[in-house]
Amino acid sequence: MSNQTMGQETSEEQAATSSEAAASRIRIHVPARHNPRLQKVMETVQADEELYALWTCQNVTAVQRLGMSDHGPVHVQIVANTALRLLRLLLAAGVEPGIVKDHGLSSDDAEVVVVLASLLHDVGMSIHRANHEEYSLIIADRKLPQLLAAAYPDAATRAILQSEVLHAIISHRRDGKPLTLEAGVVRVADALDMAQGRSRIPFEQGAVNIHSVSALAIARVEIGAGEEKPVRVFISMRNSAGIFQVDSLFKEKLQGSGLEPYVEVVAALEEESETTLVQSYVL
Repeated sequence: MSNQTMGQETSEEQAATSSEAAASRIRIHVPARHNPRLQKVMETVQADEELYALWTCQNVTAVQRLGMSDHGPVHVQIVANTALRLLRLLLAAGVEPGIVKDHGLSSDDAEVVVVLASLLHDVGMSIHRANHEEYSLIIADRKLPQLLAAAYPDAATRAILQSEVLHAIISHRRDGKPLTLEAGVVRVADALDMAQGRSRIPFEQGAVNIHSVSALAIARVEIGAGEEKPVRVFISMRNSAGIFQVDSLFKEKLQGSGLEPYVEVVAALEEESETTLVQSYVL
């Protein structure tokens, strides 16, 4: 067999493997049809094989190496959709995004910021969990020009979008200090991915602690318009251990986000009798 024939077969095998991998991907979808710029950005995101590989790598770090909850494509899609939902409720209530107030751009551009920041906020976990927010900045700074190019051909406007996305990424960390509505939205949206499906991996791997048990106690999270505030977050619990997720973890992310005046949070048991999550616990 000639080297040329062998090379051709190798290329065909690689192409077939790549095609199979693409078919098995989790498709990232957000409701973008009323925002042409967001549509263009999402088309670029969908076609970016490197970005999907990075999401896979960050999930390997989280789940396989550290026994943590999901931090891959499923997580970033949930955060992106939650962030977009929060932002649109706030926009409907007349709350002004930073990119509109400070740069004279539009609410459509604010949507692009929160979606891209949501999709890239944990990408640094492809390197390491420790200081992953800073690593996310390094990778996002390299990826954003590619992801924004089709929707923002003007270099100056693209630079503004990139700066705002990077700010939202670094502000999602525990001691982050969001300076824009968009950054606060991403911070809160990340914390709202707390339902039971996300916690099942560490729990089933034997991580029986207040973090895994309280996360498993959260049945679902619903976001809608509030009565007294623009946003109402309703958290349905299978077990009252879920209060730890709400009062300690989510409360910490909400405080300092800038969204406190706009969000009301209600947590309640979904049944009269609680679901038993742990039969016994031995130190």
